[in-house]
Formats: sequence, C-alpha cells, structure tokens
Amino acid sequence: MSYIPHTEAERRAMLERIGSPSVRDLFAAVPQEHRFPELVLPAPLSEPELLAELHELAARNLDLAGAPCFLGAGAYRHFVPSVVRHITSRSEFYTAYTPYQPEISQGTLQTIFEYQTMICRLTDMEVSNASHYDGATAMAEAAIMAVSVARGRRREVLLSPDIHPEHRQVVRTYTQAMDLVIAGDETPGVTLDSLVERVGPDTACLIVQTPDFYGRIVDLSGLAERLHAKGALLVVACDPISLGMLRAPGAFGADIVVGEGQPLGIGLQFGGPYLGFFACRMAHVRRMSGRLVGETVDVQGRRGYVLTLSTREQHIRREKATSNICTNQGLNVLAAAVYLSALGKCGLMQVAQLCYHRAHYAARAIAALPGFAVDDGQPFFKEFVVRCPVPAREINRRLLERHGIVGGLDLASVDPARENEMLLCVTEMNPVAQIDRLVQALAEVAN
Repeated sequence: MSYIPHTEAERRAMLERIGSPSVRDLFAAVPQEHRFPELVLPAPLSEPELLAELHELAARNLDLAGAPCFLGAGAYRHFVPSVVRHITSRSEFYTAYTPYQPEISQGTLQTIFEYQTMICRLTDMEVSNASHYDGATAMAEAAIMAVSVARGRRREVLLSPDIHPEHRQVVRTYTQAMDLVIAGDETPGVTLDSLVERVGPDTACLIVQTPDFYGRIVDLSGLAERLHAKGALLVVACDPISLGMLRAPGAFGADIVVGEGQPLGIGLQFGGPYLGFFACRMAHVRRMSGRLVGETVDVQGRRGYVLTLSTREQHIRREKATSNICTNQGLNVLAAAVYLSALGKCGLMQVAQLCYHRAHYAARAIAALPGFAVDDGQPFFKEFVVRCPVPAREINRRLLERHGIVGGLDLASVDPARENEMLLCVTEMNPVAQIDRLVQALAEVAN
C-alpha cells in the first residue's frame, strides 16, 4: 500500500527516512524540462480526436501481422485459432483466480484437469501441475524439486550449456539463497558425455534441453539410465510443438519434463505473460510445487474436480512446504488446453511437420547463397544457426530497413565470439513465398 505524506512534518520525516535533503533533491534525476510546473501539456482533445491521434501513433509500429518474422529464441509466432481467444475472453474465465472453493470453481478446475491430462500425454509423463510463470521458472522449480527428492543430500545441479541462456540465469537467480551449486554450463560446447562423467555423489540432477537453444535435436537415448545409475535425476526442457513429431522425453526415462508453453495458443503478447508446463513421475508428486487438480465424486456420486495433494503446510508452514509458487496461470492454461483440443493429435503433428520441413527448406536455400553457411552438423527442428558474411546485427538492420523483414537472433548478444552468426526460426506462419523473400533479401543485403 502506498503512503502519501500530508503534513510538513510527515514530509520531513519521509525525506529524512529515505536520506534526501529536500523534495527538490528527491526529483533531481528528472530532467529540468520535464519537472512540474514547467511541464507543458498539449491542448485538450475530444474523444474522436484523441482516438484518431492514438491510431496514428499505433500505425507507426511494426507488427508481425504485416512483417515476416524469423525471430524465435524462446518466444515463437505460431498460429492461434480464433476459438482460443473467443473462449479465453469470456468473463467467467477472464476474471477467474485461484480455485480454492471447488463448489464455485468447477469450470476452472476442469479446465486445469484437462490441461494436466494433455500435458501428461504430450510429454509421456504421469502427473502435471498448472501454475508456473514461464519455462524458465519451471526449470528452476525442477532443480529445486530434484534436490528435494534427494532429501538435501545432493546439492549440485548440472546445466547443459546449450540450454536457453536466460533460463540458466533464472535458475541461478531463483536458487541463489539455497546453498546450491549450479554448474556444468561454464564451458560452451561441452558434450553430454562429459556432463554425465561429471555427475558425482553430490549431483541431484542434470538438466538438458531438446531442441536446444540453437534448435538442435538432442539424442536422449540411454541418458536417464546412466544418470540413475549414479543416483541423479534427468530433467528435460522441450518445445511442446516439437512433441508433435519427436519422441517424448518420458519415453527416454526423464524424471521431470518442463518447458515454455507459449507456443500452445498463447501468442507472443509482447513478451508475456507466458506459461511454464511441468510434469514428473508419480513417485515425486508430493514434492511438486504449484497447483494440482484431481477428479473425484461428491456424496451423490457426481463427478467433480478439486485441488488435491496440497497439504495444509503449503499455506501456513513455510519450512514444511514445497515451493509456494501460488500465482494462478489459469488463463494461459485455458488457452493451451483449448489450443491442444482444437488441433488434436493430428493437428499438432501437422504443425510440427510444417515447422520442420519449412525450416529445412529455408536452411538449404540459405546455405546455397555465396558467403552464407548453415550449421547442419546435428539434426534440427525449427531453428538453425546461419553464419553470415558480415555481422548479424548489420544483416538484421538491413533486412528491417530495406525489406521490412524481422531477422533472426544476433548470437553476439549471447556470445561475443559469434558476431557473424544468426539464429533463424521458421514456423508454420512462414509460407514458402515468405521464405523465398527472405533468401532473396539476404542475398541483396549481404552485398
């Protein structure tokens, strides 16, 4: 709650408390021309005039409805069926919050239950929750859960260096006060075999991502068995769209599967809010954070849904609780559930295949351009690394200014040594004609 001092004594007390000699010093950071009373406001406008001005300002923005976009790196432009926004905009869902009272929350609870079921089938896991902010948060919670499963005897979490760098950063930030050792990603390009060899008696889990940050598909065969033999868990982060055609992590023996659910009908939304999905083995369900909805029957035998396996300690005894990440991402859960329901198994497979084949079509065409090369040493899904003849930031600037195309991620923003490399993403929203336009534009801007 904000506090506004009303009397001179209160103002002096406030300034003394925050260490400012005067009100003028308090606002010294505000440029002189913008300080009251020198602030000059425009003349008042009528509502039609104001709306016209706002529309004019908005028209200056570049939006992806009209500009081809090949930028991914964790946030992807996929098609969102109209039924998704139609349902999520209904007031009974739009304003819903945490469904503590099942007698008035059956619609929200059933939505979460159906979402959990679909995530379990998608990942080939046994139980899913529904309350993480995003994929990075879900990964951090997976690390905490792995340490909890080891009952604190193992305090090391190994990260593959090919995990999204922002997700790795969130894991470190999230666990900085927990006396954990977060390691493994110090050396770029380290192999999975090297990471497995590094697993010791203090290692709780190894976290890998497939497709990884660079779009490459990671072979998980035998990885879980090797880790389990050393007493560690396998945590896999994945793109949910890729599971429409790739083998699910659960089939490889993964113990925890997490990821960013934004591709599942949520849209880019200017960077958020997004949705972190989280699934694990039933043996670890008591150590899973977030919401878990179960199906039951009432005293009359009618089917109903309730929050379940959430102990009283979750809310009143912090030291006994799992992570109390209690925000309800219910609206995005609903969007993901509607999206998966609308597409169905065959539809999701079709989207995944379109992404895969169009990305490979683009990679072949770009690789044929003089001065360009594509990193195809490992199978990739919908993203791939392109080596450019000039710095990627210059390529992107020219693509946008001359052709109105949003290029890929400049990998120098991740690793300064990769100044001439770009991470391109192709989804079902990039038709062949648009890819051809990109290839032609790359040939022109490189010269």
